[in-house]
Amino acid sequence: MGRTSRKRSTLANRAIVASAALILGGGGLAGLNVYASAGEASSDRPDSGQSQNTWQQMSTIDCPDVGNQLPDIPDDSRQEVDTQLAAIDSQITEAYKRFADSRDQISQDPELAQTSILGPLKDERLDSIDRIANAIGQNAERPEGLDSLAPCTLRADDNQSAPPSPSASATATGAGPASPSPSSTDNGQVSQGNGPEAADFVSIRSVRPNVSNPRRARSGSAGRFTTNCGRNQNGKFNPDNVIVAPGVSNGAHHMHDYVGNQATDAFASDQKLADGQTSCRNQGDKSTYYWPVLRLQNGQNEKDVNTPGGGQDKNTGIIQTPAQVTLNWVGSPVAKVVAMPRFLRIITGDAKAFTNGDANANASWSCTGFENRQLKDKYPICPRGSKVVRTFKFQSCWDGQNTDSANHRTHVAFADRNGACQNDFKAIPQLVQRIVYAVPPGPGFAVDSFPEQLHKPVTDHGDFINVFSDQLMKKVVGCINGGRSCT
Repeated sequence: MGRTSRKRSTLANRAIVASAALILGGGGLAGLNVYASAGEASSDRPDSGQSQNTWQQMSTIDCPDVGNQLPDIPDDSRQEVDTQLAAIDSQITEAYKRFADSRDQISQDPELAQTSILGPLKDERLDSIDRIANAIGQNAERPEGLDSLAPCTLRADDNQSAPPSPSASATATGAGPASPSPSSTDNGQVSQGNGPEAADFVSIRSVRPNVSNPRRARSGSAGRFTTNCGRNQNGKFNPDNVIVAPGVSNGAHHMHDYVGNQATDAFASDQKLADGQTSCRNQGDKSTYYWPVLRLQNGQNEKDVNTPGGGQDKNTGIIQTPAQVTLNWVGSPVAKVVAMPRFLRIITGDAKAFTNGDANANASWSCTGFENRQLKDKYPICPRGSKVVRTFKFQSCWDGQNTDSANHRTHVAFADRNGACQNDFKAIPQLVQRIVYAVPPGPGFAVDSFPEQLHKPVTDHGDFINVFSDQLMKKVVGCINGGRSCT
């Protein structure tokens, strides 16, 4: 089985992946020219000084995403599979910590990369992958070839040779190598030590308007339902992910903001969510809404600096409470919507898009007053008086049967460019989530991420579990299909 069934997109193809990696396989280990473009042969061989510099520029660990490669998982196998997938994430996190702590030694002795980082990581992944295959095999045909997903590589950050510039192209991705220790940005704010870098930011004024919407047909549903669930003023945070890693503490390895259901953590069952309290003004909405926190890098520590999901997972800085959170449910431009099933789970975006590629990335970054200009792989530098905006448009098509799927994606889908659902999927109310922050102008903020994802903006993502009452969901559908605005 190959690395992934999804093609790595142009975003990742621009990355210096093949040429910047430690190639692990057949017992061989090779440091390649970090300055050669991916897929481009280089006739120049680096001398010893250049080779050492190449190793110093390795920034992160790149592993195949095992979850994306799994077949349909039987219900009776899912708990063990989810547990092992969470273990694989923890293995990468621990390997990244060892790598970050030993980068200087690796630059002097590259063989340490295999003996102390990649080799042990491969063995750990093989064990978890075998457990996953066995768990599936107990209730269905055992998948073969998954062990090919065990090897990982070290890779450099994208655009290594590009000088950091706030006016960098909005379509280029990535930044310079992550520093092993905190470093100051141009405005004096302090980076996290493993990203972001100055080149991850771009002036919103340099971005051309790029937002377009499908034309609305008479058969469409033009209404809107707004639910007000606050801004997480009460500070509900945890690094769990009940959708991807149920029953696993710190399954996300980064901290989440929560609004809506106050019972949400890694161990929340559907019944626990149904019985939980909600921060939503309309008490019929006990849904769970969560996303990675945004932090300010100003040299100050948050109270989670020594805890999992916080400083232990390379997420440091002061957590920012949003200035505004808007949760709107909108319709389809070409069809009426049907009710979402209770406990439907939706993830939009990809927390591992920096290493996975942007096939599932859905980040939208902008500034107030400029929201016809959206960024996918850069953080915006907003003018004074303008605020940073994160927007998540969730999938609006449902397969009509399942509330979740093995990869937590295939039971829902995005509409096509004309706004229509494909493959007999049904249009459902679309969650449009807008989060606004009042942060100082310029670089100096970032979303939490898995450590090896280097706090890249392209890794931004949002999660939702539908816990609307049946009565309120009926109202939502009626408002949207009737062209009304409701709360």
